Amino acid sequence: MRRYEVQNSVLNGEIGVPGAKNSSLALLAAACMAGEDVILENVPDILDVEVIKDIYDDINIKHMNKDGNLHINSGEVLSGDICPVKSSRYRASYYFIGAFLHRFGRVSIGYPGGDNFGSRPIEQHVKGFQALGADILYKEDHYVVYLDKGKKLIGNKIYFDVITSGATMNILMAAVLAEGRTILKNAARDPEVVDLAMMLSRMGAKIKGAGTDTIVIDGVEKLGGCTHRVIPDRLIAGSLLIAAGATGGSVKVKDIIPEHLMSIISKLEEAGMEFEIGEDYIRNKVINQPMGIKVTTGMYPSFATDLQQPMTALLINANSDSQITEKIYPNRFRHCHELNKLGAGIIIKEGRSIIPGKHNLKGEWVEATDIRAGISLIIAGMMAEGTTYITGIEHLERGYPDVVEVFQSLGGKIEYKENLIEKQCEIETA
Repeated sequence: MRRYEVQNSVLNGEIGVPGAKNSSLALLAAACMAGEDVILENVPDILDVEVIKDIYDDINIKHMNKDGNLHINSGEVLSGDICPVKSSRYRASYYFIGAFLHRFGRVSIGYPGGDNFGSRPIEQHVKGFQALGADILYKEDHYVVYLDKGKKLIGNKIYFDVITSGATMNILMAAVLAEGRTILKNAARDPEVVDLAMMLSRMGAKIKGAGTDTIVIDGVEKLGGCTHRVIPDRLIAGSLLIAAGATGGSVKVKDIIPEHLMSIISKLEEAGMEFEIGEDYIRNKVINQPMGIKVTTGMYPSFATDLQQPMTALLINANSDSQITEKIYPNRFRHCHELNKLGAGIIIKEGRSIIPGKHNLKGEWVEATDIRAGISLIIAGMMAEGTTYITGIEHLERGYPDVVEVFQSLGGKIEYKENLIEKQCEIETA
């Protein structure tokens, strides 16, 4: 059984942050929109990226790692038919639609997979592609987005019914090669959206307003190659700062853009934590016990849904009750059931969790059900007495490069194990 074994720890030291997963997955698709070389710097070494490289190989997209950078050339790509099994291994495979629809007039792809915390609907993606002139055909294990023969993508005004970074980036890619002007209203403002717009602009796209709720795109005939550096992963940076505070340590998180972390910093300050903030780093100061707070998740620049799970672990040790209200994915509380196995005593009520605070944790077997849930369990394991055994670690491998080495470098007592332990063997042979 593959697992992490975690023991009580205090995190201290300095650590750099890799490129953002949520940005890289869109950029790796966008890189295929030019028939020329695209060089991506700071791409994280994670499982989702390896799946994309497998998809590249299937459709004859050339790629190679050189000097730590990923070189991509799609000049001889064969088609927009993406293996449904491979594309269903991770959620963001849908970005290949935005990247290839203009080029082939048809993209076939598996339904979104990845994290296991409820459905991630694609209605806003579908709405956007239909507004640009495409049709959708749903099959059992995949769906097809296509243009009728002789038709092409035509710019349009699109209002997203809900703010969604995935649909914003997907439609943005399609729109840069559509004929005429496209206006995206109620668009996501995430740094990852801005990162994609910057790379597309370097490739020759005409985009205004990225980072605001209205993005204007004037279509161009073609895109060219470029070199682009992926922004730092704000979610990893935030998780590490939370982990440092939860374990009573102090960590300097480097190679980041502090502006991207202001919502999490504000909430941690509300909980009693203090920070030193530099041009490209943030260091937390040691906090003995956090104060109970209320957190409500929202789209950027509000508190990120991907950080509510690590924050939950921190607040288990708060001096009073805390409450987290989840507005993005109301069912994203499976990690609380696992934390309760350690003794957290969390109560779930209609899209929110109530965290009593002042709870001492004890190690137990728990399961990571998505990437950020896994981080919350690692943090809790470092707060707990005894050993915490975490399974489902494939989710963590999807989004965190070398998670064991990262925590070990800061003094975390965490190990990767595959063998059965004696207690399991006794149970299985009984």
